[in-house]
This record gives sequence, structure tokens and C-alpha cells, in this order.
Amino acid sequence: MQTETASGVVPGGRAPQGRPVIRLSEASLAFGERTLWSGLNLSVAPGEYFAVLGSNGTGKTSFLKVLLGLLPLTSGTVSVNGTRPRAAASRVGYVPQQRGFPARTPLRAKDLVAQGVDGHRWGIRTHPRRVHRRVAELLERVGASEYADAPVGLLSGGEQQRLRIAQALAADPTVMLCDEALLSLDLHHQHVVSELVHEQRERTGCAVVFVTHDVNPIIGHVDRILYLANGSFRIGTPDEVLRSDVLSELYGTHIEVLRSNGRILVAGRPDSTHHTDSPEELIP
Repeated sequence: MQTETASGVVPGGRAPQGRPVIRLSEASLAFGERTLWSGLNLSVAPGEYFAVLGSNGTGKTSFLKVLLGLLPLTSGTVSVNGTRPRAAASRVGYVPQQRGFPARTPLRAKDLVAQGVDGHRWGIRTHPRRVHRRVAELLERVGASEYADAPVGLLSGGEQQRLRIAQALAADPTVMLCDEALLSLDLHHQHVVSELVHEQRERTGCAVVFVTHDVNPIIGHVDRILYLANGSFRIGTPDEVLRSDVLSELYGTHIEVLRSNGRILVAGRPDSTHHTDSPEELIP
């Protein structure tokens, strides 16, 4: 196992300011006799862009569920914004995988974003104009104003992901959690969505935790990586972690890390393709 070896860096390489927005201490997560990871000590700084990588079933999505307060740790402690994850939920933005809406879904684009503004409240809207203004601001920020009145089921995957980012931004988050947010998107929309997340980090100084099976669309933004494999992990900068010797040790077999034109290819990794029905995603 490896404890944390490097403190976070914020945009521009400055030293992190303030207390960590995410902290795990001797954290372990297991399901029955299967341990996803254990002995994890980690602090994520305000403004840090933190990627979580690894093959299917290694605990990437489960890591986010812990931060969302949806899964308890088997042992150890976790805090978000200095408190329990569920208590911090109001300042956490969550961007899930792209999964399309049925064509006949009776929901407009602006209605979906409005759920992020006041969807946690019951009853009749008491300040509808304020909500409408906020929704319009969020739609404009993510470049979705032109299809505000369109049914969500008729929008493309990239357009729907813009709306999910707008939802996540509604809480003015100190932390954005992204779970395979680029999956199933074409290269253009991968770039659009990754830039929207990066712009929010630059604008507000929020931390980003981005789970992905392909680091290349976000590699230019990433400060540090948590790489999960075989019940173990490594933490460090991309140059420290994405190396043949490091990944070969993690996987227990020869792994070749190749770099070409700014892209990274990991060759020989078991389960190198992503499947949406992976065992990890079936864990409750």
C-alpha cells in the first residue's frame, strides 16, 4: 500500500490554500471478502483537479459513493468540507455518466436544470422568478440557452451532459464529483464537457474529483491521480503514476505506458475496456 505522497496543487501550480475539502484517513472499503481498497490516506485541496483511474470493478464509482455519503467505509474516516459527506451534500456538485432520456420524457431542458436549483424543496415554488433567473444563468454558462424549452429526450448526449453540469453548478459547489462524465460522448462533446468542468474550477476554485477510464480528455487539467488496481493504489502526479514500472507493480504483470502527441496509452492492462454493466456498478 501507499500513503499519500504529494500534497495537492491548485491551478497555476500554487500551494494549496485552506484546509482540505476532502480528507480520508486509513480508509478501507470491502464487500464481503473482497477488498476494493484499504489504508487510503488522502487530502484533496481547494482548487485541485484530482482524477481517479483504474480498471472495472476496482472501486472508482464506489469511491465517489463514499464521498456522496451513499456508501459507508468499512473502516477509517472520511470528511467533505470538514464534515460528514451527507451533511456536506448541499455544496457538492455531482455529474453522472451520460445515460439518455427516453424520447417521450415529459421534461424540458430548463426543467431539468431547475431540479438542481430547488428540486430538494417540497411544495409550490415560493420564488419562481428567482428560480427562473438562476436557471437562465446556468443554461447560459454551459451554452445551453438555445434549447432551454426543448424536451430532454430529443437532445443529443452532449447536450444532455451540458444540462447535468448546469444542475451540478446550481449549488455553487466547493467540490465537483464527476463519474465517467465523458462516457458515450463523441470527441467534440468530450472536449466541451471537460472544458466546462475545468472552467468552473478556474472560476470558483472548487475542487474536482473526476472518475474516468480514459485520462486523455482531461490530462491537461489534472494535478494528481489516484490509480486503483488489485485492491491497492498509487497517488501522485500523472508523471509519477502513469509509468510502466508503477502500473506493472500494481497489476502484477507487465504494463507498457506509451506517450504520443500528448496522449497516454496503457497497453497490456487487464480489462482495458469499460463496460457499463461492470461488477462495480452493480454494487449497491
